[in-house]
Amino acid sequence: MKVLVIGSGGREHALVWKLRQSPRVSKVYCAPGNGGIAQEAECVPADLKSVESLVAVARRLKPDVTVVGPEVPLQMGVVDEFSRHGWPVFGPTKAAAQLESSKAFAKQFLQRHHIPTAHYAICASNSEVKHELSRFSTPVVVKADGLAAGKGVVICKSKDEAAAAAGDMLSGKMVGEAGARAVIEECLQGDELSFLVLSDGERVAPLVAAQDHKRASDGDTGPNTGGMGAYSIPDLLDEQMTNWLVQHVARPTVEGMKAEGMEYKGILYCGLMMTARGPQVLEFNCRFGDPETQPILMRMESDLLEAIEAAIEGRVSDGDFRWAQDAAVCVVMASGGYPGTIEVGKRINGIEDADRVEGVKVFHAGTSTRDGGFYTAGGRVLGVTARAADFSTAVTRAYDAVGRIQFDGAHWRKDIAARGMRASY
Repeated sequence: MKVLVIGSGGREHALVWKLRQSPRVSKVYCAPGNGGIAQEAECVPADLKSVESLVAVARRLKPDVTVVGPEVPLQMGVVDEFSRHGWPVFGPTKAAAQLESSKAFAKQFLQRHHIPTAHYAICASNSEVKHELSRFSTPVVVKADGLAAGKGVVICKSKDEAAAAAGDMLSGKMVGEAGARAVIEECLQGDELSFLVLSDGERVAPLVAAQDHKRASDGDTGPNTGGMGAYSIPDLLDEQMTNWLVQHVARPTVEGMKAEGMEYKGILYCGLMMTARGPQVLEFNCRFGDPETQPILMRMESDLLEAIEAAIEGRVSDGDFRWAQDAAVCVVMASGGYPGTIEVGKRINGIEDADRVEGVKVFHAGTSTRDGGFYTAGGRVLGVTARAADFSTAVTRAYDAVGRIQFDGAHWRKDIAARGMRASY
């Protein structure tokens, strides 16, 4: 089979890497891919912000199945267009992807279907912000309604700070059109957790859980990012809590979407806060997370292609996945200044040495190649991922590999997975 993966980040590198392991896959393409992906798949030029561009790629390559990695093509309706042509494609439709593309839609949906989430208000003007803030205590969270690459969330210590953040969003200064509306939420306390399920529109099958690290700096400080690292361990979620999340979050979401005429197929990523009053949904993503995909797929022992086909064809079951009892840890190496202003084009050294560390795979997120070498080409550059039989060894291996890689301005968190040493749910 020929498989096309759409996207260019670390998540897509992990998907390419895992799909290539299927004995049924003869060829993997990636559009547009990156420097590291080009070592494992045929990369083809494409504009991720143009459905027409992606349709042209598929028409030329004729893949047997297409896997959509990032959120922007989903928001634009690439699944709808591929389906219209009769091409098998993995991911939700444009209407179903509103769960991610509009935080306001997601919050209203959660409320309609009685799925636990934080108290909220949706604002389209500064006057509405001022009025609604009177109903919240501090700290308070302000979110851009639309897609903002993980950077449209501000935790505010005061109402003045919240009003200013919402004003910057509504004016377009912070995240452009994504801030046309602002969502104000109560600030929940607890540990964040990423819980993903595979859906065929009716049935769901859970993947193993992961924990992301959104903040840029150690100790969960600094601005929010797309993710600075993640880990997945067998006891992060016990069987009882996994079943609860399926019954009270994942299944009601899929059933609710179908009832509202928006059948949901693909990966449903439930971003949760594990609070004293129970799990609360922070957000939905309508695709594999990044960087959570890297450690999750490192632990997957079953055939990813078979699971994807089950979702497309409407036959998802609890037996779609097999998992190693190992731990996996991903440390993101980012460009200096990320998530703010960055410089690209920095030569990267040491990747081959890092890949030689036992249990390590270096996934490329923002890299390009020239003159036989790798260069930085984005904010998040590499996702150095390690697997081991025990958690501490996986952490040690990941940081051993990170220490072998050099590029000007390289930045990474030194405490990825630290809280996992003490927490399970």
